[in-house]
Amino acid sequence: MPEPTVWTAPTVLAVDYFQSYSVVGLLAVIGVLFVAVAFAAGRLLRPVVPTPEKLLTYECGVDPVGEGWAHTQVRYYVYAFLYVIFAVDSIFLFPWATVFAAPGYGATTLVEMFIFLGFLAVGLLYAYKKGVLTWT
Repeated sequence: MPEPTVWTAPTVLAVDYFQSYSVVGLLAVIGVLFVAVAFAAGRLLRPVVPTPEKLLTYECGVDPVGEGWAHTQVRYYVYAFLYVIFAVDSIFLFPWATVFAAPGYGATTLVEMFIFLGFLAVGLLYAYKKGVLTWT
């Protein structure tokens, strides 16, 4: 009676597949342990001498007076948001430039990038029309 055939190819592929993930998992565990050891060493080595002056709220060299709440204009958050939008735009331009140089992708990537830049231009025009870009 002949022996039954055992398929080992999928098992070998699965072992190789999970072995590459085990390296990533091992590096993640080592990273977490490194951070935990650093925090524990900092806690053990630092001096702990609480005084009333050390427990005061302190910021920018000004002693705290009055309430802790301050009014901030929303305009500054909008500037930050616009900066993030255009920073992301610049991040997308570099990979686009490399794909654009590849043979066979020129026209397609050019059209896609102009569509992307069109969306950004509409957002910038909207911000300009709302008066967000005027510094007062």
